[in-house]
Amino acid sequence: MKNRVTELFGIKYPLIQAGMVWCAPWELASVVSNAGGLGIIGAASMYPDVLRIHIQQCKKATDNSFAVNIPLLYPEVGKLMEIIVEEGVKIVFTSAGNPKVWTSFLKEKGVTVVHVVSSVKFAKKAEEVGVDAVVAEGFEAGGHNGREETTTMCLIPAIKQAISVPLIAAGGIATGETMLASMVLGAEGVQIGSRFAASKESSAHVNFKNAIVQAAEGDTKLTMKKLIPVRLIKNKFFQQVQVAENEGASMDELVQLLGSARAKKGMFEGDMDEGELEIGQVSAIINEIKPAAQIVNEIIEEYEEARQNLLSETFEIQG
Repeated sequence: MKNRVTELFGIKYPLIQAGMVWCAPWELASVVSNAGGLGIIGAASMYPDVLRIHIQQCKKATDNSFAVNIPLLYPEVGKLMEIIVEEGVKIVFTSAGNPKVWTSFLKEKGVTVVHVVSSVKFAKKAEEVGVDAVVAEGFEAGGHNGREETTTMCLIPAIKQAISVPLIAAGGIATGETMLASMVLGAEGVQIGSRFAASKESSAHVNFKNAIVQAAEGDTKLTMKKLIPVRLIKNKFFQQVQVAENEGASMDELVQLLGSARAKKGMFEGDMDEGELEIGQVSAIINEIKPAAQIVNEIIEEYEEARQNLLSETFEIQG
């Protein structure tokens, strides 16, 4: 499965594990990388000294490529960047912010940079500032999302037409079939979050993992658009947000309702009522908590089977 994405990262499969807040420790990243994909340590939930430990442990656990994801709105982003350079991290995925300043900083240090976007506009801007690849994340994705609500199926071909750097699809992808569909639409790789959030190696609380596999169609919704749009499982906290929004709550009121460490309370500490439970729509088809290596293998096997089936059907039609 060689293409520009596998060559860029030095990996076997164009399959990337997302850097999910409270769910992406070194244990998960190293297993995914050892299985042939690209594992990512999620720095969004880590203090700088904690990130350093995760990077060091990941280097011990795998000789393969791995990456770190850094949301650019993180208050201590400068310290995180310094640690990444000091620890010799070769690949960084940035998100949630303007990549202009930090892309040039990282590129000067020899780091491969990928930025996550939710629109054609921001994909173009990311390419202009020198990123090596773009992750296009559709409306289906969990966590923080685009206000435009553009679905992955619409977003991928639109961005493909607008940029020349490798394109990685994200949002609503959890199987080999959806991976193949993304590639047909123009992506050269996929980034998967929700499926790995429910893996054995995920640092998410078991209550949250169980909530993921129990989620049904319609159990997630994009909310808090006045603040920062985020897709959540519908729980008591979500309903409180809905009531507040329906009553015309201001941004300040939503900030007060959100409080601090709400995501940690839900995803890491397991409070299913008062916690913020970030997950994608695709959780509706995730039915089991599995080892991350098994997830990678299943997705690749499904991809190859779906590709062969498509080739056979195409041959029959042409014949």
